[in-house]
Amino acid sequence: MVENYNVFVTVARREYRDKVASPMDINLHSLSRRLIELRIEHADLDNLIDQATATRPDDELSVRRLKKRRLLLRDQIARLEAELDPPEPA
Repeated sequence: MVENYNVFVTVARREYRDKVASPMDINLHSLSRRLIELRIEHADLDNLIDQATATRPDDELSVRRLKKRRLLLRDQIARLEAELDPPEPA
């Protein structure tokens, strides 16, 4: 009984995915697309941090928050890169 249910669910999901998700939709939500978006956001934060330190050197709290966000982005980027291109075993 459980096996039949699992087969039914798998087939239903596949049919739904084929009807709803076009190849373009799949590309929009791919890991490589997300990686590009994170890299762009990281570069934008770099520029924002540079501007903030040049124009408002006394606002350390904002700069620290921006740097913390940039560090989180760097961690997410590293995770996605490892997922897309895992290290080869020794």
